[in-house]
Amino acid sequence: MLNIKLPEIKFKLPKLKMNDIEDVGELKVDIDKLKEKQEKQEKLKKGEHYKPTRYKTVKDIYQHSMETYAKEVFILDKENPKDEKFKEWTYREFGNDVEALGTALISKYNIKNEGIVIIGENQYGWYVSYMAALIGAGIAVPVDKELPENEIENVVNRSKAAVVIYSAKKKEEIKKIKENLSTVRYFICMQSNDKLKGKDVGLNTVIREGKELIKKGKNTLMDVTIDPEEFKALFFTSGTTSNAKGVMVNNRNLAENINAVSAYVQLSTEDRLFSVLPLHHTYESSIGFLLPFAMGCSIAVCQGLRYILPNIQETQPTAIIAVPALIESIYKNIQKNIAKSKKEAMVTSLMHMTNALKAAGVDVKRKVFKEIYQGLGGKLRIIVSAAAPIDKKIGKWFQDLGILFLQGYGLTETAPITAVTPEFDTRVGSAGKTIICAKTMVDQPNENGEGEILINSSTLMMGYYEDEEATKEVIERDEHGERWFHSGDVGYIDKDGYIYITGRIKNVIVTQNGKNIYPEELEHLLEKMDEIKECMVYGKEVEGEQELIVTARVIPDDDKIKELYGTKTDKEVYDILWNKIKDLNKTLTSYKAIKSLELKEGEFIKTTTLKIKRFIEIKEGKIKEIK
Repeated sequence: MLNIKLPEIKFKLPKLKMNDIEDVGELKVDIDKLKEKQEKQEKLKKGEHYKPTRYKTVKDIYQHSMETYAKEVFILDKENPKDEKFKEWTYREFGNDVEALGTALISKYNIKNEGIVIIGENQYGWYVSYMAALIGAGIAVPVDKELPENEIENVVNRSKAAVVIYSAKKKEEIKKIKENLSTVRYFICMQSNDKLKGKDVGLNTVIREGKELIKKGKNTLMDVTIDPEEFKALFFTSGTTSNAKGVMVNNRNLAENINAVSAYVQLSTEDRLFSVLPLHHTYESSIGFLLPFAMGCSIAVCQGLRYILPNIQETQPTAIIAVPALIESIYKNIQKNIAKSKKEAMVTSLMHMTNALKAAGVDVKRKVFKEIYQGLGGKLRIIVSAAAPIDKKIGKWFQDLGILFLQGYGLTETAPITAVTPEFDTRVGSAGKTIICAKTMVDQPNENGEGEILINSSTLMMGYYEDEEATKEVIERDEHGERWFHSGDVGYIDKDGYIYITGRIKNVIVTQNGKNIYPEELEHLLEKMDEIKECMVYGKEVEGEQELIVTARVIPDDDKIKELYGTKTDKEVYDILWNKIKDLNKTLTSYKAIKSLELKEGEFIKTTTLKIKRFIEIKEGKIKEIK
């Protein structure tokens, strides 16, 4: 179980003056240019898209990027988060290390397409290890660094890994369990120069050994031919090891992610992505790593949640992929700074004005809001929200600020992309548009068009590792032999292929009359209340009651409550929230009304992507006793 707290992120923006805004009234519109842009936009909206890449394997991507972007900066990282400056690695330097590591693993350590577990915080060595595995050194097995020792042990043994590559921070944990890992022949520590001793060796040493072999003309990694259909990566779904499933992914699955996104979003060598999601997560390892690598972008590695702001300001990213909890935190902090500067009315007015100008072909948002942009590094142009739904008003606000707000949808089983927002037709509130290599449909839709989302895609996994029965439960073939994946997500799809997620089948609360209540719908409404920081809605079993009681478990926003109402006791906070919920209930269909309120004690139990572990929280989470 993981209990992860998102630390408070304070954006120390200077007091907003906004006195030096250029006279936008004097700006001239280039009619011909505007007409050309509008015509292109209309074509794209009517179903056309950018010309996609056509990669078949990750090795194809690797070779293209090495030939095309060799001198460009690829990774910015620090050996220690407190180091003064980020160190930069070019594509060529990165490639040299990848080829050296892979060659040494194959030729010296005799790894023959076996499991390579990679575990640790995001860092340069993680990227090198993952790429080396994907392009020929073995089967990559990214593992959540937050797993307790017994679960790490279980995952390593289930994957039959021959190698464990781990970060220095995981050294003591690996030491405690290594005797129980019978299949592992080598333990390789990142950022270490240790020579081989028994089964232990430093990653830097292995890379040096590989470079010596390459100097002698033995680049065995690049001699490996990759079959697009070959099993090359094993991802374990979140959850305890007893029910975590191993998702088998091939090179084609991963390459198709890049092809699909390139049709909807254009990136270039001018772009820099900020890596904050954990790399063991398929979204970050595919869209946060392989995608920018394929496009010649650079990646700045966040040194930990507490360092987000200084890292952003130092590296000046153009794009950030994050979970809703982090994006909401950034949004709230910017709003607080605007409020302190007493510029709320001005910012709102300028958003309306700049929206009108943009519609007329004049985009001055970056100039008008440059002080806010500076707090985000100065170059940010894209925010991607992934892994969970987000409040629509937050996405709309960033769009009004001039930042493209995109959303991505998918699952580990789809490696992960199923839908993404096209940059030329953003629709805030949607989870994205079905990608060009996929088909989606709603299974047995209700009167509102809602039902389980089914996915047929070339990114769809090969199946669950050593679990054919579980694979058959979620993938079925139609009369044409096509494989359709049951996502477990409930939602609807509009006529243009945009997906709207409204809930999860496993979370649904079913009434005695057969009505379905999706907790996520109620949570979105509750989260709009200033007094609520976080919440979870669930069906509570109460002795003597046949009906599940629709219950809201809430973490109050103590600072906001103090600001609005003064210092309050837990009972008074409860009463304030319950009165707000009663007002909300008046706007709901009667069967959806929230019948019970609980004040959460401490933080919610969460995954590393900050999703609440609902069933564990219901069973083990603590609530305050209100007398």
